[in-house]
Amino acid sequence: MELILASRSPRRRELLERMGLRDFRIVTPDIDEHMEREMPPEELVQRISAEKARAVREQVGGDAIVIAADTVVALDGAVLGKPVDELEAFKMLSTLSGNRHQVYTGLTVLRGEEMHTVSEETTVSFRELSEEEIECYIRTGEPADKAGAYGIQGYGALLVDGIQGDYYNVMGLPVCRLGRILRQMGVDCMALAAEH
Repeated sequence: MELILASRSPRRRELLERMGLRDFRIVTPDIDEHMEREMPPEELVQRISAEKARAVREQVGGDAIVIAADTVVALDGAVLGKPVDELEAFKMLSTLSGNRHQVYTGLTVLRGEEMHTVSEETTVSFRELSEEEIECYIRTGEPADKAGAYGIQGYGALLVDGIQGDYYNVMGLPVCRLGRILRQMGVDCMALAAEH
């Protein structure tokens, strides 16, 4: 059974490999990810992940299992996407400093007409950050392509005081939920991992 990851994110690719999935291909979905920021974040990420999955199914056809995800950071219900520049990254990180925020990932797994779309929520607490720390972090280049302008798996870990929920969800893929959905669809990640 062919598996397709509808994402060019190196983090999502790495997480699929950690799940024991080795034979999958990557197809970048061709969709407009323009965010309707007034939509609740959990609905927004579900809608975008479903659009990504459907777009890739249209591109490749066949009976492959398509895995798509979309992640946003939300503070008090306001969605923070990827920063467009360093100034926006600075503003986002300043806003997150000393606060708790939510990370939402929409996950869609699609095969033929069978489609599972869910959202996962993780709460992340940031410690108080000085302007100098924020500027140093921005100079690492890490905030550039990340929702909320940070990556928990990199230097951004130094900003995080604690999390409640799925750590991998903050990286962009709720691994536990995905494993359960794939198992329902006949792909047992634990059995595949045991074979390697």
